[in-house]
Amino acid sequence: MNDALERFARDFPAGSVLFEEGQPGDYMYVVQTGEVEIRRQVGETERVLAILPPGEFFGEMAILNGRPRSATAVCKTKARLLVIEGKTFEAMMRARPEIALRIIKALATRLESANQHIELLLLPTPNHRVVQCLRHMADEQLALAGTHATHGSAILVPKRIEDVATRVGLPVHEVIEVVDRLRAARLVLMAEDAGIEGDGFIVPEVGRLLEFLEFLNLKDRFGAT
Repeated sequence: MNDALERFARDFPAGSVLFEEGQPGDYMYVVQTGEVEIRRQVGETERVLAILPPGEFFGEMAILNGRPRSATAVCKTKARLLVIEGKTFEAMMRARPEIALRIIKALATRLESANQHIELLLLPTPNHRVVQCLRHMADEQLALAGTHATHGSAILVPKRIEDVATRVGLPVHEVIEVVDRLRAARLVLMAEDAGIEGDGFIVPEVGRLLEFLEFLNLKDRFGAT
């Protein structure tokens, strides 16, 4: 770790609540080791919005806009975090343009993700939501790999059913029903179907999944049965 940042490092046990939704925000955080969950209350249910790995930062928005925390942050595992006060954060932004640039890029990515999430929630049926979500997840994996999809591209998406359910705002059992139909049509496979250990989906042919999404759109538009 950079010696200049060592003084900001603190260790937290698993389950530590770093801040709660609605509280004022005086600090931002950078994950050095471990994982942090970002949660938000939706009705009577607290949902996990994101799980942040090492290298990610969070809590900066309350400092930048002066508003209360928009979510709750909890250490999923034992974690070592940089805990940076608002004034220090602002000084670092002024003195280190590369830090400001990194934050701007991260905020742009988060905004794009939020727009996609809203798009998913506005889709009319669970079929639409799950298929579109899998398409977005496949695109994300392609971007990480630095490649582009072709019609016959096969992609492993290392996500769980619960991850999809969280993103599309549906109960897990409804997502399972849609995924089972996609599996029956061989549009999507589970990792276990291909003998791959661990959680994940396989999209055998990206083009066929996109064609099915177009079919759903046409069916909704023209009321086909």
